[in-house]
Amino acid sequence: MNRRPTARDVAELAGVSRAAVSFVFSGRAAGNLSAATQQRIKKAADELGYRPDEVARSLRRKRSAVIGLLSDEIATSPFAGRMVLGAMDAARERGHQVLLLESRNDPAAEAEAVAELRARRVDGVVYAAMSMRRTQVPNGLDPARTVLANCLPQQPNSYAYVVADERGGGRSAVDVLIAAGHRDIALLAGESGNIAASDRARGFTDGLRAAGLTAREGWTVRAGWQIDEGYAAALRILDRPGEIRPTGIVCANDRVAAGAMLAAARLGIDVPGELSLVGYDDQDQMAAHLVPALTTVALPHYEMGAEAVRALLDAADAGHDVDRSAGLLLDCPVVERESVGSPS
Repeated sequence: MNRRPTARDVAELAGVSRAAVSFVFSGRAAGNLSAATQQRIKKAADELGYRPDEVARSLRRKRSAVIGLLSDEIATSPFAGRMVLGAMDAARERGHQVLLLESRNDPAAEAEAVAELRARRVDGVVYAAMSMRRTQVPNGLDPARTVLANCLPQQPNSYAYVVADERGGGRSAVDVLIAAGHRDIALLAGESGNIAASDRARGFTDGLRAAGLTAREGWTVRAGWQIDEGYAAALRILDRPGEIRPTGIVCANDRVAAGAMLAAARLGIDVPGELSLVGYDDQDQMAAHLVPALTTVALPHYEMGAEAVRALLDAADAGHDVDRSAGLLLDCPVVERESVGSPS
């Protein structure tokens, strides 16, 4: 076939209507077509080498088929790739592409990025922070076409947002230890005043309370986020000759857990034989490579990027503004590995 394949060609090969092909490539197949029919259409499109003409489609719909993703520090975050990939995959499913920009916390660069997004007439903007916090959204981002990812607006109901359920994640972390039989459990918490750290600590308390337990005095320590801070905090709890010590520790993140492992090794405490550890984040190139491999709670960065894009496109497809009062909390799943055992 020398000419460019069309949607009609796909319909004929798949044995469906032209409208069915349109449903699949506009992201409106759900509720209209069976999974088998959708798969047949996609297979026919692949065989023909068919791709929808996004330029023509965007002109017809008066939309750019582009979603902007503006972030403060994408290049420096270990989780950035997951969020960007989630956004790109969700956009591609709906016939869109992602324009990625970052400000690096430079007000001038931020203003230039917003101007670029407005000039390109993107169909919506995901504003992503790479650390959970309340953020001042850049001037010029329309709340009707913006969704925040991994951050909250300064003023309630001013912007829609998609964030991790940090409190639920903290509860899940301690529940892992309780389910393994632990009752003497400590917490190496994150930075004081940090939203994620505070919510994770609240979840930890929720889990203890639900099991009829309370943390012993001195067993909740602010450890920060780094390996050396985790090491120092763990020594404070574990290096107490003659005193009872915890059999399980929930750590603020995977780096703190790595520090706790080093402290346990220095004191001759076996993990998980004598001490079980649970981290948080499921950080790439760390959690799975520690010895023993770390049981941890994963942050849903991929899902945050994807759900933020879906919220934008759902509103655009319906011809509505984004509901600026909408907030979506995503589950933080436990990733079970080898650092948790039964108490000795």
